[in-house]
Order: sequence, then C-alpha cells, then structure tokens
Amino acid sequence: MAEQSAQKLTVIALAAGKGTRMKSPLPKVLHPVAGRPMIEKVIQASKQAGAAEVRVIVGHGQALVRQVVEPMGVACYVQDEQLGTAHAVRCAKPENIEGDVVIMNGDHPLIEASDIKDFLRIFRDEKCDLAVVTAELKNPGEFGRIVRNRGELMAIVEAKDASAEALKIKEINTGIYIAKAEVLAQYLPQIQNNNAKKEFYITDLISLCIQDKCRVQAIKGNPKVAVGVNNQVELAKATRLIFKRKALQLLEDGVLMIDPRTAYVEESVQIGAGTVLYPNVFIRGRTQIGSFCVIESNSFISDCEIANSVQVRGGSYLESSKLHDKVSVGPYARLRPETEIMEEAHVGNFVEMKKTKFGKKSKAGHLTYLGDAEVGEEVNVGCGTITCNYAADRKKYKTKIGNRVFVGSDTQFIAPISIGDDAVIGSGSTITKDVPAKALAVARGKQFVKENYAVKSTETDSKE
Repeated sequence: MAEQSAQKLTVIALAAGKGTRMKSPLPKVLHPVAGRPMIEKVIQASKQAGAAEVRVIVGHGQALVRQVVEPMGVACYVQDEQLGTAHAVRCAKPENIEGDVVIMNGDHPLIEASDIKDFLRIFRDEKCDLAVVTAELKNPGEFGRIVRNRGELMAIVEAKDASAEALKIKEINTGIYIAKAEVLAQYLPQIQNNNAKKEFYITDLISLCIQDKCRVQAIKGNPKVAVGVNNQVELAKATRLIFKRKALQLLEDGVLMIDPRTAYVEESVQIGAGTVLYPNVFIRGRTQIGSFCVIESNSFISDCEIANSVQVRGGSYLESSKLHDKVSVGPYARLRPETEIMEEAHVGNFVEMKKTKFGKKSKAGHLTYLGDAEVGEEVNVGCGTITCNYAADRKKYKTKIGNRVFVGSDTQFIAPISIGDDAVIGSGSTITKDVPAKALAVARGKQFVKENYAVKSTETDSKE
C-alpha cells in the first residue's frame, strides 16, 4: 500500500488570480488559447499524465471558472484572499493528499502530458523530496533565477531581489514544482510572509527543505513550459505557438499545407493524409476530415464530420454538419447545424442549408435556402429556391422532396409539404400543396400581354 500511495499523482493548478494585466473582465485562466480556455489545457495535460486527482484553486471570477473546470471532473478549492503562491497551495489542503504532487499555474497552456511525465520520472528516479522545474531562456526578464553551486540547487532568487551578477543567470524558475505530499504538509505552514508584499511565497519551500537536508533538485525542462500568459500579447503568442505545433504534427501525418503559418487548426481536430489546406483556413472543435480533401482559403469549419475526397471551396462556413464522400461545397456556402450532405452531392455558391439532409448526387447550384428539409437523390434545385419553413405560429415545418425531382428557379415551398419522386416544379412557383410523383406543378400568376402598350403610352405623354 505504501508503494501505491507513493506512485499516486495529484495536480494542484493555481487559478485564483485576477490577471489585471489582461485588461479584460474575463478571469485570466478562461481566456482562450487556440480555441479553448487555457486552464482546460492544463487540466487535460494533467489527466493525460496520469493524475488521479486535479485540485484547482479558484478565487477571482470563481463562478465562471467553476462552470468550465468542474465538468472536467476536478475539485475546486477557494482562495478568498490572494496572499501568495504558498497560501494558494495550502488552500488545496495538501495534508489530506497522498503520494506525489505537481503544482503548476493555470496560465501555462503550452504544458503537455509528456512534459509532466518526464518531470515526474526524474523526480521519482532521483528519489527527490522536492523539485522545481527550470528552463534556460535567452532573455530571462522578470523570472526568478536558479542559483546553483557545483550543479546543486542552492536557491531561487526573484529578479527584483537579484544582484547584477545573479541577473546574468539564464536558468529560471518555471513555476512548476513536484513534491511529496508529506513534504508540503510539513513545510508549507513554516513559510513566513516577511516581504514587502506580505505574501507567502512557495519559493521559500526550497530553502526550508535544503536547510533540513531534504533531497531537493532542479529539473531542466523545455523553454516552452515557462511560457505563461499575463497579457494579451502573451495570449496571442501562446495561441500562435499551439497552432504552429498542430500544423507541424499534421505535416508529419501527411497533410499538405500551402502555408502552415496560416493554417489555424485546433488541437482536437483530426485530418487524414493527402488532404490539402489552403492559406487562411480555420478548423476547430471536434471536426474530423478524411483523406484527399481540399479545404480552400477563408473557410471556417467547426464540429463537422467530413469524409474522403471532399472539396470545400473558398469562403464557406460549416457548422456541426456531416459531408459524405466526394461532396463539393461552395464557394461561399453556409451549412448550419444538423445538415447532412450525401455522396457526390453539390452545394454551390451562396447556398444555405439548416437541419437538412441532401441526397446523393443532388445539386443546389446557387442562391438557395433549404431549411428543415429532406431532399432525395439526383434532385436538381434551381437558383433562388426557398423552403419556407418558419410559420406565423413561430414553429418550424418540414419540406420533403423525393428522388430525381426537378425544381425550377425561383421556387418557394410552403412547408409542411411533400414532393413525390420524378416530379417537375415550374420556375417561379409558390407551391402550397403536396405534389404527387411524376407530376408537373406550376403555381404562378397568369401572364397578361397587351400589345402596342408602349407606343400608346408614348403618344399620350407627347400630347400632354
């Protein structure tokens, strides 16, 4: 049991700060990095690294933060007053934790599960009691410096307290710590607030443990783990780095990109080999794209399922829709939620669909709206066709169109309505009644022609 307890991992994520430098009413850790709140990325990395429990310290804007993190299965602990990092960790009640504890900030969105696993492996292999994760930066700036003596960690010196000589040190404190739970329980209460801000700093934990001859080590990590977000500039930088990381992964998987710098693909997206992404595409959410597709410039795709050999032409906007093999969409098409386009169908420019199933090999070339509709196979939908699905009673009604129907241009279907197989709808019709199979339906005003009308009108005008 003792061995099992020693191997248990708990992560404490600090997310109570206000983030005043963000200059935003939104709590800092909820600002999106590459599409998702940064605290969400920290929690996901922790869970993927094997954390049995994640404890999130909340404070400023805690009601909003809880809405995001609690559905992820974490426990929230309140820090009513922001009295420093050591105080925040004490709010997580480390005295009732067993095993190893990783402490990190909720505003470090570049952290990955592999990073946490590597740090933990070194911590355990070296049989440490406490460790701090460090990184070497070209421009250390305001980071605390790591002071070593013959390679051994001696202290962490805050930049504002460092001498000119200490400021030359490139190795910095990333703010990530690993400790045995009993070490935290023993030494956190000993930390004092004897400083200008009257705060309790977790960095003091290092010196306390060194004084008591505990096994303390500085573990070097990749500089990316030092990337925190404190303002909008750093938020944009972190987003750019995550998009770049995703683009490189996709390139390695066989996805073609004309300009990887402008392919904005969220981490959750899956794309098959042989698919081509043009510049300035944005693909997000739970989107899955198959192989040999072409996604042209200025397309936005969110939470869609796209099969193989699909072409999404420029300027198209797709949400929560499903596209089967060899479908073509756009340019400038819009597919709204619950739309399904079957094999080899074509949805053209300035066509909008919502909650519509569009049949195999059917075509809607341009300037059409199909909402709450079910369209069969090999249907031709002419330009300017509208399903009038929203009635005066504020309810939505369905239009059903059978197989091989020909719909002439400028047709309005007044739902609820059903059109049988092989029917023909004359252009300019407003269809209010069901049309049986193989029938012709024309519903428009009778054309009236009065000959020589223009000539008579001209003569009358000249006499006046």
